[in-house]
Amino acid sequence: MGAFFILIAISILVAGSFLIAFLWSVKNGQYDDDYTPSVRILFDDTIPTPKKSINTNQNTIKTKN
Repeated sequence: MGAFFILIAISILVAGSFLIAFLWSVKNGQYDDDYTPSVRILFDDTIPTPKKSINTNQNTIKTKN
């Protein structure tokens, strides 16, 4: 029966610490921007263009006829 009370006390401490962490994050503005992530997919990313490389080593295979 004593272990039961110890487990309840520990669970209340853990729940309280999560509540304090949540309240701290709300106070510091972690959840302020809720509009930008929902429309971020609508913005186009810039497509990188591949650089044209000059092939100076042209190896051609010649077949014997």
